[in-house]
This record gives sequence, structure tokens and C-alpha cells, in this order.
Amino acid sequence: MKKVPFVTKEQIEEIVKTYPTPFHLYDEKGLRENAKRLYEAFSWNPGYKEYFAVKATPNPFLMSILKEYGCGSDCSSEAELLLSEAVGITGHDIMFSSNDTPLNEFALCEKLGGIINLDDITHIEAVEKSVGYLPKTMSCRFNPGGYFKMSNGIMDNPGDSKYGMTEEQIIEAFRIMKSKGVENFGIHAFLASNTVTNEYYPMLAKVLFELAVRLKEKTGAHITFINLSGGIGIPYTPDQEPNDIMVIGEGVHKVYDEVLVPAGMGDVSLCTELGRFMTGPYDGLITKAIHEKHTYKEYIGVDACAANLMRPAIYGAYHHITVLGKENEPCDHTYDVTGSLCENCDKFAVDRKLPKIDKGDYLFIHDAGAHGHSMGYNYNGKLRSAELLLKEDGSVQLIRRAETLHDYFATFDCFEIGETLNKLIAEK
Repeated sequence: MKKVPFVTKEQIEEIVKTYPTPFHLYDEKGLRENAKRLYEAFSWNPGYKEYFAVKATPNPFLMSILKEYGCGSDCSSEAELLLSEAVGITGHDIMFSSNDTPLNEFALCEKLGGIINLDDITHIEAVEKSVGYLPKTMSCRFNPGGYFKMSNGIMDNPGDSKYGMTEEQIIEAFRIMKSKGVENFGIHAFLASNTVTNEYYPMLAKVLFELAVRLKEKTGAHITFINLSGGIGIPYTPDQEPNDIMVIGEGVHKVYDEVLVPAGMGDVSLCTELGRFMTGPYDGLITKAIHEKHTYKEYIGVDACAANLMRPAIYGAYHHITVLGKENEPCDHTYDVTGSLCENCDKFAVDRKLPKIDKGDYLFIHDAGAHGHSMGYNYNGKLRSAELLLKEDGSVQLIRRAETLHDYFATFDCFEIGETLNKLIAEK
């Protein structure tokens, strides 16, 4: 499958007259169409709710777009809870799936009316301590242990994950919570990351649906929702076939009818917590080639670095690169595409076949919309880039300004050195 940017060289040349590279550029049309498809795929379940994983792309403008289609927020921190409140996402439209949680964050979630999804049985006491009581609706995160494997060989190792409880712990947790006044229960699990197969969600659903039946039988708990969490991935490489969300939705529907309906649980609502699937493909990191180097390898230096997209540096992750304006030229040059950090891992591509790149060319780094800008950092004093939204009408909206040196030095503002730094910036 050929990866095609959602923007042209001519559009970028116009955008950079106002916003210099590097920047993240999001595709509003793609975001909206994807949200529509997701809700259509699960329309057979009347209570279905997508809790967008805020950690993937914590931008209130994007969250507001997804909110228009019924999406809530999957939060794991105080900042994410406050972002949700700021865009009008409150109440049971918030799912708080945290771990090693400070007590004040449980209290904030309850104040906003969100659903607390417990990572561990010991957190029951923590919620009581922070809130003063247990809310009427609560959820628990399940970890089945061992390995989780699919027929295509994709697998993960839940047993090595820090998240979730054993089945015995969930049974005990449900009994404790029920005795303390909890009336509505949910269960949640995340067993594999970034799966590019239509098989994963139905398999996960079967695990959770069968667990729900056992929990009902052993505890008498009223299970009102089951959260399939995330794990639906995107095809980062051109040779991967993308997931078909319609096929996935129907696969979950089949298992729902096979397991839950016969158990008298046909009223259970389903939830998802998708991040990568919701925003990943609908953002490109736009960067400019500014240097070239010819030593033992051929290097192209760009004005972005791992501070703008760190997945390749920390995971060795593949992100496809298109040289804008040269989409139809032969990929007959081999480059390492590098940033300016003082780290050898600061590379967007290694030994990548690309068209001849000249200084001044614009590169579109694909699939940067999840865990891209959000994982940015300031090593070497690098400043995080702007985020822009390509509107459906072709116009561009600034949805986060680029950081400045004033931002970088702001935490020194209570010291004399802060005044010195501000003077130096002014003189620069």
C-alpha cells in the first residue's frame, strides 16, 4: 500500500510563510471520517463509548473534534483530567485508567464525575482515603498473565506488564466494593499493543466477556460495561494492510452474541480507549532538509529532531518518509535522516531508500499523530514545535504555538538568573 501525504509541496510552501518548520500538521478530514467509521462499526451496541486516549495526542482542539462524535476521554493524570474538563468532557464521559496514582488525582476524577478504573486491589483503600467513600460506579483492570498470542504470530506478554489484577484479585475486589456500596461494575484489559490484525479485538473481547460471566456468577455484581481498551494499531510500513474497523466491530458483535447474550448479559455496554488508531495516521511531522554529510554513510540533516518525534530514537520505530514534490521520483539514494541532538539515536530513518534530497526540500514524516508531539522533551535545550490543523476547507489553524526560549527558562523565573536569561533572550 503506497503511503500518500494528505498535503502537497505547494500547500507546505504556503504554510511555512506563516509557520516555520518543523511542525506537526493534523488532517481534520481524516480525523472526522475515522471517528464516524468507529462509531458505525460499534453501532450495534447501544451503549458503546469511545474514550479517546488523551496521552496519545493531548491537544484540546483535537479532543473537541472527537467530542463532536461522542468520544469521551481516557485519562491517566491530573493534567489529562483538567484538559478534559476544559473542553467540556466530564461525568461518565471520563474513564480514569491510571496506575501508581497520587491520591489527589482520584479525588479530582470523582469531583469531575469520572469513572475510576482501578489498576490494583490495594487502590480500593486509596480511593476511600482520597474521596471518603467508593463511587457507585467503578471498574477494575484485568491482567490474565502469561502470553497472549494470535494465529498470525503477533503476541505480547501481559504477565510481564505492571498493569492490572489477577482474576482472583478482581473477584475479591468486586466483593469488597459491592459490600461498600458500589452498584455498577466495569472490567478492562489491555493485552497487546499496536496490533495490525482484525483478529485482536474479538479475541480480547472473548477473554473479557467470559471473565464477566464468571464474575457475575461468583460475586453477583451488576456488570454494566466492558472496556476493550486500546491495542488496535496502524500500518506504519507501506507493506502492512490496515485494520478494517467494520470487520473488527462485527467480530466483537459475534463474540458478544455467543458469550454475553446467553448469560443474560445482553445489556452490557462496550467501551474502547483508542489513541493511536484515532489520531496516528492523521498527522505528519513536516521538516526541512538543512544539511547533508558525506562520510562513511550519506546523511541528510533536518530541522526536526527526536524532541519532535522520539519513537524512532527510543523504539527503533519505522515512520515512512515522503519527500514532498518528489513522490514519483525513483528511490535510488540511501540516507540516514538525522536530527541535531547530541545522541547518535537521533535518526528518523536509517539506510532508507529515498529520492535524491536537496537542501531546502520538505519531508513529510508519516503517522506521527499518536505519541508524537506528546512525547516531546527538551534535551539539548530543544524547543517543542507548533501543532497545526489542516481544516476541511484547506485553511490552516494554529492549535498549539511553538515553544520559545522564555518557555524553556520559565522555571528559573523565581531566581535572579531568570532575569539574566530574559535579558539575554531580549538581546538575541
